[in-house]
Amino acid sequence: MFIDTIKIYAKAGNGGNGAVSFHREKYVAAGGPDGGDGGRGGNIVFRVDQGANTLLFYRYKRKFVAENGGDGMADKMHGKSGSDTVLPVPPGTVIKDAATGKVIFDMAKADEFIICHGGRGGWGNRHFSTPTRQIPRFAKAGTAGEEREMLLELKMLAEVALIGFPNAGKSSVLSRITAAKPKIAGYPFTTISPNLGVVSVAGGKGFLAADIPGLIEGASDGLGLGHAFLRHIDRCRLLLHVVDIAGTDGRDPMDDIEKINLELTKYSAELASRPQILVANKTDAVYPDDPIFDRLRAYADEHQETLIFISAVTGEGLDELVKVTAETLKTLPELTVYETEYSEEDEALANSVGSHETTVRRENEKYIVEGEWLLNFMGQIRFDDYESLNFFQRVLVKNGVIDKLRAAGVQEGDTVSIYDFEFDFVY
Repeated sequence: MFIDTIKIYAKAGNGGNGAVSFHREKYVAAGGPDGGDGGRGGNIVFRVDQGANTLLFYRYKRKFVAENGGDGMADKMHGKSGSDTVLPVPPGTVIKDAATGKVIFDMAKADEFIICHGGRGGWGNRHFSTPTRQIPRFAKAGTAGEEREMLLELKMLAEVALIGFPNAGKSSVLSRITAAKPKIAGYPFTTISPNLGVVSVAGGKGFLAADIPGLIEGASDGLGLGHAFLRHIDRCRLLLHVVDIAGTDGRDPMDDIEKINLELTKYSAELASRPQILVANKTDAVYPDDPIFDRLRAYADEHQETLIFISAVTGEGLDELVKVTAETLKTLPELTVYETEYSEEDEALANSVGSHETTVRRENEKYIVEGEWLLNFMGQIRFDDYESLNFFQRVLVKNGVIDKLRAAGVQEGDTVSIYDFEFDFVY
C-alpha cells in the first residue's frame, strides 16, 4: 500500500527530578547535601531511511512517546538519560505543523532532525547549598519534554517526472530507460502509485525519474488518481510529457496535451511553468505519413518545446530521449528544497507543553499572569541573558499575553508577575 501523507503525534521524554539527599558516612561529620541531578528526557528524532518510499510505517501507529529521564540519586549520581525515539521516513519527506500547515523541516536537507527535544533534568539539592542555607531540603523537578502534532508529506526526490494520460506509455518508457519494473497493462490506472527509477547516462551523471499515475480531465475536481500524486513532482526540475500519438483509446493526441497542461495549471501554475519535453510515444503504431507528426511539430515550434518521437516497444528514440534529458537538466536549477516557515516564536509556542490558555488578574496592585504553557516555557528562558529575555517578550506578544494585560487595564509602570518573574510594564 502506498501512503504519502499522514498525521502523527509525538512527545519527547520528561526530564528526571533532582534528588534530595545528604551524605552519610562513618567518621564524616556534616557530609552535606549530595542529591544528584535528573537525567535528560529522550528526543523524538526523524531519520531518513534510504530504502523506504512510503509512509506505511505509520499506518497503524501514530502516537510516539520517548523515554523519560531517570531521577537523580544519592552520592551525586545523575539519573539515566532517556533513550531517543527514532522515526524512519523516506527521502524527501516534508514535516509540517498539523494545525497551521507551515513547513517545519524538509528531510531533503539532512539525514536526521530532532523534532521534539527531551526535557532537562532537575537539579539535585547539592546545587542549592549556600553559606546561609547549608541543609537545602528541596530539589528541582525536571522539565516536560516537547510535544506536537505533525503532518508528514512525502514529496519524492525525482528530478524528472513522466506525466500524461493513462495508457500513454509512461510506465513502459520508465521500464526501458531504468531498471524499474512497474506494473504494465492495457487498462486505465495500471499505475496507482508513483514509480521511481535511476537513469544511467554514459560518461555523465545519471538522474532519478518518476512515473506519476495518469491524469485525466477533471482530476483537479477529484476524478481519477493522478491529481492526488502531483505533490511528488513538486520538486521535479523537468517534465517529460508522454503522449499517445496512436490515439489507442480513441483520444486526439493534441487534445490530450492541452488537457494535461490545464490540469497542471489548476494544481499549480508554478508547476505548469516547469520546462517540458514532449515525448511522442507509440510511433510503431502509426504510419510514417500520418498527419499527427506535422501537427506535433507545429505545436512544439509554437510553444518552443523540445519534441522527441519514441517507441517504448521497439526502443526507437529512447537513447535520444535520455541524452536530451540529461543535457537539459544541466541547464536547470537544482531540486526544490522547502525552507522552514516556522519562526522561533512559532516553535516555542508549538513545543510548550500544556494548555495554551492564559489568565490575567489583578491582585494587590499587581497583575498576575498564569498559564500551564507559560510555566513550562519559562523553564527554557535565561532571564539574566538579554537575547533570551527579548525572545521571551516576543513570545508573550505573539501569544496575546500583552494584549490581555492591556485589556485588563494595565498601565505603564504597573508591576506584572509571571510566576517567579516580575517586571514593570512598559508600552
